[in-house]
Amino acid sequence: MKKKYYYLLIVLFITFFCFSPSLQNEFVNWDDESSFIKNELITSLNETNFWENTKGIFSSDVIGNYNPLTIWTFLLEQKFVGQDKPLFWHLNNIILHLVCTFFIFWIGLRLRLGLLGASIAALLFGIHPMRVESVAWVTERKDVLYSAFYLAAMFYYIKGKQEGFRTRDYLTIGISFLLSLLSKIQAVILPVSLVLVDYYLSKDCRITLQSIIGKVPFFVGSLAIGLLGVYFLKQKEVLTQQVYFGFDRLFIGSLSLTTYLAKSILPYRMSPLYPYPSSLDWTFYASIVTFILTPALLFFAYIKKWRVVFFGFAFFIANIFLLLQIVGAGQGFLADRFTYMAYFGIFFLFAYFLVFLIKRFPERKMVVLSFTGLVFLFYGYVTFQQNKIWKNSATLFSHVLKYYDKSTTPWGNRANYFRDIGEPQKAFHDYRQVIRLTPNEPNPYNTIGKLYFNYNHPDSLKKALFYCNKAIELKPDDAEYIVNRGVIHAKLGDFNTALQNFDRAEKIDPGYANIYLNRYLIYSQSRQGNKALKNVDKYLNINTNHADMWFEKGRLHQALNQPQECINAFDKAISINPKKGMYYFERAKGYYNLENYTRAKSDIQQSLKLNYKGDQNVIDLILNAQ
Repeated sequence: MKKKYYYLLIVLFITFFCFSPSLQNEFVNWDDESSFIKNELITSLNETNFWENTKGIFSSDVIGNYNPLTIWTFLLEQKFVGQDKPLFWHLNNIILHLVCTFFIFWIGLRLRLGLLGASIAALLFGIHPMRVESVAWVTERKDVLYSAFYLAAMFYYIKGKQEGFRTRDYLTIGISFLLSLLSKIQAVILPVSLVLVDYYLSKDCRITLQSIIGKVPFFVGSLAIGLLGVYFLKQKEVLTQQVYFGFDRLFIGSLSLTTYLAKSILPYRMSPLYPYPSSLDWTFYASIVTFILTPALLFFAYIKKWRVVFFGFAFFIANIFLLLQIVGAGQGFLADRFTYMAYFGIFFLFAYFLVFLIKRFPERKMVVLSFTGLVFLFYGYVTFQQNKIWKNSATLFSHVLKYYDKSTTPWGNRANYFRDIGEPQKAFHDYRQVIRLTPNEPNPYNTIGKLYFNYNHPDSLKKALFYCNKAIELKPDDAEYIVNRGVIHAKLGDFNTALQNFDRAEKIDPGYANIYLNRYLIYSQSRQGNKALKNVDKYLNINTNHADMWFEKGRLHQALNQPQECINAFDKAISINPKKGMYYFERAKGYYNLENYTRAKSDIQQSLKLNYKGDQNVIDLILNAQ
């Protein structure tokens, strides 16, 4: 009995070691921003709005994906460790991957692979290089999270089939399935996987109608989440943003399937992004053979009652089919992460046949094990190194550019990273590559304009204006570009032209909040308090949880001698961010003006506790008030 645990611990230790480089990694500017770095439901978290934000997470999508439980785990990490410690975020991904590997081991034992076979399957699942994207990329928490619950449901279902179901088994399976569905939409395939488990454990190697009917509650859950997922994708118009249509989508799917099968053996040319080619070459058309042979193999294996072959290959096909981009959604037609759950079927086959070879040819046992060991060393080394490309956005997209330097996405994202860390020359170089590839795309011009704007020098501001005008020339009805041009004019001291730009942008998109933010700044600087206040209110109607703008609203009311309105605004700012001493200090002045000296003194003391050093004369005046 102890031997099982020794084997399992060795598998988990090796897996952890292979992924340990990811603990040194940062976040990346590829969906991490949408998922948590700039997700207001995550960043606005404070001591009072945890459950309100939780409700928001479970009633909304992130860039068309409905995976609220995954996003909620980011909310927990924001609450307990914050975003300045990415190590813990990466560690949680590794732990979830270890949980998945743990269940693969026990499922392998339950499916009669034996101790050696279960260990091989688990180690393949644990350290195969195609796992890296799902583990090293924090946003892909959804892969390891949904799979942990998916595999838990599978394990307890197999256990129930073999030992008899108890009430708690049904509860465990049902709850695990629900949590898996809420983690990622790919969990909808679980009922099909359970039907395949029924087939594998049956005496006569048949899929029965009774087995399918027994999964009706699971299929209903899958249908509900599936329809919800399609709804959100349509809302974001992701499903309509396709590069190819008609039969071309079939060839894209066939090449994807062929590639995933090949990479299960030899994981070559792994890239975080596989952009669509400008045209389909012969490899796409030739790969249709895989689509023809796949159903033929499945049918033949089913007729011949090749239990292991049918189960393993059918599990792979069932879990990869919806991810073959026959219906496209996304920037690429391949993704290493798509294989995370599906590869269990392939690894099950590999493990079974390795054990079969050892039993069939016992005299060759050492040869088979030695070869297997070399394969594991190769996989482990590649996985260890592949984790390092996720170190930061520069290493990530530099790796993509090794293979796809004609794609604008890696150039643009790497440029954004260089911009954000204060290396503008490198950013300029990469942005110009984007313009070279897509000269009629307005956004790169706008981005370069913003970069020149940051130099804050008249010559740089003129260059910023040139690039901004180029963006507007290509897309004249974009409110953001017009606001940016207005900001440049304001920086050059031409406030009238700036305001004209803001007015034009408001006619195009009155819901664009930055219009009112920048117009407020101009009116505030020119001491036009009522006009400034009007724009702050418009801004807050759009972004209600912006603490600093509530604070600015309070200061405006204060300047306009409206102490009660001033206090109400500061109350809102403090409710959003109760850890800013400046908010309490300014509210104290409002209370003082209302002659509520007790509350004023309390706020001054709180601001001092939060290490805010305001005007000492104001502090003395309030603390000595009678």
